[in-house]
Amino acid sequence: MDWVSRMNAAIDYIEDHLTEDIAYPEVAKAACCSAYHFQRMFSFLTDVSLSEYIRRRRLTLAAFDLQGSEEKVIDVALRYGYESPEAFARAFLNLHGVTPSAARKAGTSLKTFPRLSFQLSIKGVVEMNYRMEEVGSFHVVGIKHSVKTEKAFEQVPELWRRAGETGVFERLLEVRKADHKISGILGICANGEFGEKEEFDYILAVTSESSPPEGLVKLDFPEATWAVFDAPGAPDALQEIWRRLYTEWVPASSYELAPWPAIECYLPVEENRNELWVPVIRKQ
Repeated sequence: MDWVSRMNAAIDYIEDHLTEDIAYPEVAKAACCSAYHFQRMFSFLTDVSLSEYIRRRRLTLAAFDLQGSEEKVIDVALRYGYESPEAFARAFLNLHGVTPSAARKAGTSLKTFPRLSFQLSIKGVVEMNYRMEEVGSFHVVGIKHSVKTEKAFEQVPELWRRAGETGVFERLLEVRKADHKISGILGICANGEFGEKEEFDYILAVTSESSPPEGLVKLDFPEATWAVFDAPGAPDALQEIWRRLYTEWVPASSYELAPWPAIECYLPVEENRNELWVPVIRKQ
């Protein structure tokens, strides 16, 4: 099954279960992908979080159900996962701008969000510089923070700023393994609570052979093949590399994303570049 078919299979799964609890790992499984990568990939491809897409689709269908029917609002609310008419009414109002009762009236303006469909598009005019690396098992030591997916672009830079002010980098450099292939200060989006909360653990870390000092955590990585992408310029260039990884490199390459966290490597300022290390496995 090719990449486009797999992403559409995930959408099929969502559409088939909109009136049920949707387990995000099952959605990712339909796409033959880990939940870790699928939620991030989905957001990069669609500019909307997975939970927000599901919410919009449910409220779109709820509006259809209310129009031209005498069905009780509470029954529609329960069908789409809302535990009370009040919670349903708030969500409905926020999306459609009107109450569920008003949606029944002729002439009421409502919003519809159609189901997504992924299609192949031709990209790749600009080259992506990458290399493949084989790396034995290792572990990193760092400080862990919980980050909301939808606020990551605000929260993560703030974590780095505070780390610089509070001596975190100095603590990390004391336990760093200096000669490891994966160098610099690392930013790692670990699995965390990947689910409807859409939160993940963000770890500021270094590769290390030491046990974590008090207040720090350890994360183990198995032996793996890594695709390493060069990101010239300022650190924010890594966001474009993430986008192109999901939209260009993964669909076209002979590799799948492995179910382990990717690593952002922030190199010394004088290098004027950074790297994204992504664990991969060869496609079957």
